[in-house]
Amino acid sequence: MKSLTRHRVLSPGAFIDLQLHTTYSDGAWTPEQLMDYLVSEQFSLVAITDHDRADTAAALQELAVAKQLALLTAVEMSTSWRGELTDVLCYGFDPEKNELLSLAQDITRRQAENTREVCENLRKTGISLPLDELDVVLAKPSAQQPHELVALLKKRGYGTGEPSAGRLITNAGFFWATNEMAAVVDTTHRSGAVCLLAHPGRGDGFTCYDVNLLDELRGQVPIDGLEVYYPAHTPEQIAMYLEYARKHHLLTSSGSDSHGPEKKPIKYQAQLSRHLLERLGIQVQ
Repeated sequence: MKSLTRHRVLSPGAFIDLQLHTTYSDGAWTPEQLMDYLVSEQFSLVAITDHDRADTAAALQELAVAKQLALLTAVEMSTSWRGELTDVLCYGFDPEKNELLSLAQDITRRQAENTREVCENLRKTGISLPLDELDVVLAKPSAQQPHELVALLKKRGYGTGEPSAGRLITNAGFFWATNEMAAVVDTTHRSGAVCLLAHPGRGDGFTCYDVNLLDELRGQVPIDGLEVYYPAHTPEQIAMYLEYARKHHLLTSSGSDSHGPEKKPIKYQAQLSRHLLERLGIQVQ
């Protein structure tokens, strides 16, 4: 498959963004809109990391080539470690020989099952949603279904006060479907790719890592690196993760986590993720 990332050479100050999302998962950008924006803003290299959408990698590459945009093959996988949410970013797998696909498809199946279960439990409490509108929710990507279900409840007049619509679905049994992080990392490595911890300092429902917790994680799961540069990370967190990565020879990535025009991609410099890019065959010089 043709790709504009092969044998690519970037200047240290070239613009990159290695965590972006589209309507293939829970983003507001269509792939075409996002790529057009990235080209217009002169990004030299990007990664679209739609949640658990390993199946769209080939189509995205074809579109990127048509748009003359260098696009890394990537996906953000929903994982858990010790029972807590912890997403990981997988870079550099072969779209046509993709062992992550089965794990991603299992997420899709289990999230849809949970959506149906939540609706059934809501029905038992007197909240009945039209089947045709539920079918619309189920047709959405797995990462978008909870948001669509909340929107549907509000549209029907439920959850506009207390309890909120979010609380209603939580009480009805909603959960995020995940895979064990160790299984995802192992599958990523068998696919010839690398796996980095996404937004390790974000919190907000995700595990927030300090040095001690990173040590514990690395004792159990052979992650390849950390997303050091991230909008929600404080300067102190960035310095801590950067030093940790240097000490343990880990790769570092830089991502905006843009999901739409209201939170635009960030022009990170390629030199911030030099070792990751070089591991993926892209020279920074």
